[in-house]
Amino acid sequence: MKIIWTETQARRLKELDVSESDLNARFESASVRELAYQELEKKLTAGCRRRLKEFREIDLRPGLCRLESKLTGLMVKHAFVQIATPIIMSKGMLSKMSIDSNHPLNSQVFWLGNNKCLRPMLAPHLYFIMKDLLRLWDKPIRFFEVGPCFRKESQGSQHANEFTMLNLVEIGLPAQSRHDRITELATMVVEAAGINDYTFETVKSEIYGDTIDIVAGKKRIEVASGAMGPHPLDRAWKINTTWVGIGFGLERLLMVSENSPNLKKMGRSLAYLDGIRLNIQ
Repeated sequence: MKIIWTETQARRLKELDVSESDLNARFESASVRELAYQELEKKLTAGCRRRLKEFREIDLRPGLCRLESKLTGLMVKHAFVQIATPIIMSKGMLSKMSIDSNHPLNSQVFWLGNNKCLRPMLAPHLYFIMKDLLRLWDKPIRFFEVGPCFRKESQGSQHANEFTMLNLVEIGLPAQSRHDRITELATMVVEAAGINDYTFETVKSEIYGDTIDIVAGKKRIEVASGAMGPHPLDRAWKINTTWVGIGFGLERLLMVSENSPNLKKMGRSLAYLDGIRLNIQ
């Protein structure tokens, strides 16, 4: 009976971006496996060093930063105004999103004392900005934000406690065109991120009710979620106009576009640089 990698060996090989075929290798004995592991780790480590050299000489910026710059330029090109809101969010802002002590998301919030937290999403601050822009600007109004969010997510290859969101909002378009506009904007961003294999699905959300989600890649990973208004949540902000909004997870966009199995390699990290493991010799 043939044997597989040990748990420790498999974990290390995954860190070094082993191929699926090599990860699924089978061996006649432990000694054969050990020799194969030493040779494969050496090969993968050399690949990491080569990629780090290319990063230092060519790319210079992590993929997350490059993607953020690319998408920011894209949004500005299409007349979306960029805004920047605080990373610290008040408890009252979350309450207006129906996130109270009984809400499932409440347990995932990083609280800073009793009344403030690290923002788990961009939407509350964008609502706050929206109500003022409606008073100050003529429609259509287009704006977006890119920035970090924080949640005590379940640990896994598709989740992280800190992640980067791009949220865009367009206000004042005809009600009958909202769905088409969401798909148009989502297509623009997802394809700019280098993803062509994606579909749209209607999904039940804990906050927005039904949302239009974009799932992509072989593993059908959710990379974005869209909603439209007027929406019941709008009443708390005294907003009663038509709008569409989409939130994109930049690390997930990267994970799918680079066919990576691990979200943590795509984000801010002390262990990886541009997705390349640093604890190598």
